[in-house]
Amino acid sequence: MDNLARDFIFENPVHAHRARDFFLARQPILDRKQQLFAYELLFREAGADAANVTDDLSATASVIAHAAELGMGNVIGSSLGFINVDAAVLLSDFIYFLPRDKVVLEILETVEVDGRIVARVEELAAEGYAIALDDVVAESSNVRKLLGLADIIKVDISLIGEERIASLARKFKRAGKRLLAEKVETHAQFRHCLEQDFDYFQGYYFARPTILAGRKLKPSQIAIMRLITQLASDAELTAIESSIKHDASLGMSLLRLVNAPGAGVPEQIHSLGQAMKVLGRQQIQRWLQILLYAESEKEKTAASPLLALSTTRGRLLELIADAIRPGDRRIAGIAFTVGILSLMDALFGLPMEEILRHLAVATEVRDALLERRGIYGDMLWLAECIENIDTSCPHLTPLLDRLGLSVEQLTALQVAAFEWSDAVASSP
Repeated sequence: MDNLARDFIFENPVHAHRARDFFLARQPILDRKQQLFAYELLFREAGADAANVTDDLSATASVIAHAAELGMGNVIGSSLGFINVDAAVLLSDFIYFLPRDKVVLEILETVEVDGRIVARVEELAAEGYAIALDDVVAESSNVRKLLGLADIIKVDISLIGEERIASLARKFKRAGKRLLAEKVETHAQFRHCLEQDFDYFQGYYFARPTILAGRKLKPSQIAIMRLITQLASDAELTAIESSIKHDASLGMSLLRLVNAPGAGVPEQIHSLGQAMKVLGRQQIQRWLQILLYAESEKEKTAASPLLALSTTRGRLLELIADAIRPGDRRIAGIAFTVGILSLMDALFGLPMEEILRHLAVATEVRDALLERRGIYGDMLWLAECIENIDTSCPHLTPLLDRLGLSVEQLTALQVAAFEWSDAVASSP
């Protein structure tokens, strides 16, 4: 990135101000095994009713500045980041601030593709940038002009039927392109696109519960969930130890964890009480989350993306609670639990009401999970709105106002939650 571009983005007070006024979201992109492949970074101007997709050079510069200020690594971890680019960004010099080994440039369908755009995309592709064509629903003139330069074709399956999806998949696969299905909202849509040889999938189908009649929680799952709620309610360590002793496999797993080479414990730990004191509440809580999702991994569910999403939610709610009620460990702990439990219906394929029957949760937790009521319901609703930021959500600003948070505060808390969640998800 040259000095002129840097000055244009960071020293212009209009851009510097606008860069702080964007809601941020990262949406997971999964591979055929439903493992995390990348994130799409989405930015929406605060107060706007639609996603911030525009050809206005000032606005797009602000979006790039926003990503730069946050630090790409902080937002997407070790994954790739898909970023929307319009004609203004494509033709600008400041696009080079985006690291070519970390991003995929998504060319919006609204870009008018002329000779200048084709030449510019050729130049960027030659310099190592991966190119995706966004919101494809037909083999349009734009698509034909850029198809030879594109690595990935993103098909918006929400706007076309199954026959058109299959037809486009055949054409683009014959052209040697990787296919990404976007706006995948149901498991049936995922299965259909899988059958059509799509490579990647974007949408929250994996977070939607598929209720299976007759399914029951395993005793080990119930035990872990009860321990999570005990920790959140600030129960005594002796009570938590007693709960662990009721499940021999949990006790053995805890002792293996504390005695692992990387745990930093100078001598062998042989008792659960010692292990809990050495690890502390926060580390035990992390261990329990990983165990819970590992149980589902054995059943071949989409545990990996759910782990990332639920830990992000849990940590974000915990950080919000700490920001609005500093020092109140009880509220922060309950907020964390609400975030973690909010995806248990998707993880286990059971209605949330059924899951809560196994847990002695407080009324405020139940209200938040079932009806999005109360302060914890507001926090959870805010997190869900942010995750689905490409869909109009008029509640974002009112929710921030009710919680007493600014957009800038929320963004800082999100980035911290992303970092923490990525660390948890990548733990062995």
